[in-house]
Amino acid sequence: MSCQGVGGADGSRSDGAGPEGLGTGVPAVGPAAVAEAELATRRGPFRIVALRDPSDGREHAALVLGEVCGGEDVLARAHSECVTGDVFGALRCECGDQLEAALDLICAEGRGVVVYLRGHEGRGIGLVEKVRTLAVQDAHGLDTVDSATALGLPVDVRDYGPAARILLHLGVRSVRLLSNNPAKVRALREHGVEVASRVPLLMPARRENVAYLTAKRDRLGHDLPHLDGPRG
Repeated sequence: MSCQGVGGADGSRSDGAGPEGLGTGVPAVGPAAVAEAELATRRGPFRIVALRDPSDGREHAALVLGEVCGGEDVLARAHSECVTGDVFGALRCECGDQLEAALDLICAEGRGVVVYLRGHEGRGIGLVEKVRTLAVQDAHGLDTVDSATALGLPVDVRDYGPAARILLHLGVRSVRLLSNNPAKVRALREHGVEVASRVPLLMPARRENVAYLTAKRDRLGHDLPHLDGPRG
């Protein structure tokens, strides 16, 4: 069920300034672009909300537990799609571990949202280019940043506007964001989501991912205090 308290019946406004807000000119999310259903999972029942974003045209999803409409300080995760980590359990990133941990924390709390953002593979470069960067890392010892730039690719082109539009469609008033990335907090706020606090989602470092995590800390600004060594 869509929240009725955000604007129109679909949680949007008809003027295009909408819950994604701040005068972005992004078209409002219409009812034809949203579908909802109950979803049985290994952790118990969730509600799944699928939304075709009016800006990027991609189909994103949210897993919702409990009543979040009108909710404040809702535990939330904006999770970037990662086929290698989320689906295949790759050890060179912590993406799959973070997704599982976020769901566990939300279940323990009894309320929350995981927004799953499509098109974020490889920080927005796509699966084919991401796999190319992995090959470059293996062949030349480059990190996740230099392997992208060596191929002429951008380092991070993810758009968190769709996550904000889903949260606002759900009627969430404020979130406690499960993230180690301060830039994600700023991005959601810029799109009209009130982020009450950032909740660390630290995963244990392992031999296969410590170089990746170190690069995220030292070069991409992620807050990972559990890693050894100085910040670069």
